[in-house]
Amino acid sequence: MRINVTSVLVDDQSKALDFYTRVLGFEKKTDVPAGEFRWLTVVSPEAPDGVELLLEPDQHPAAGPYKRALVADGIPFTSFAVDDVNAEHDRLVAAGVQFTQPPTAMGPVTTAVFDDTCGNLIQIASMPG
Repeated sequence: MRINVTSVLVDDQSKALDFYTRVLGFEKKTDVPAGEFRWLTVVSPEAPDGVELLLEPDQHPAAGPYKRALVADGIPFTSFAVDDVNAEHDRLVAAGVQFTQPPTAMGPVTTAVFDDTCGNLIQIASMPG
């Protein structure tokens, strides 16, 4: 068994695709009409055949309250690995990304948390190599 697709709930798929590709650097993998919405996934350019991130519409009635509760408590929806949190933080800040937590060492891991513009907080994390 392996993880093939995971998702992040987004308020607007087109806006999310722009942010996750143009700003974060992921690449679009799948874009298939699915009724009113799309089966829209992105992947890391470092692993184009790896795990896909589904930019899933947050239309379910539970999604909005869930996302707002996580944001209110400062809890990231998911976490992405990076080689160097400080360098990635600087790159993203220069691109206009708003961080709610600057790079912070937490034992062997350094994390930072940003707003993905689609209703989520996202964590980036790196461990010393």
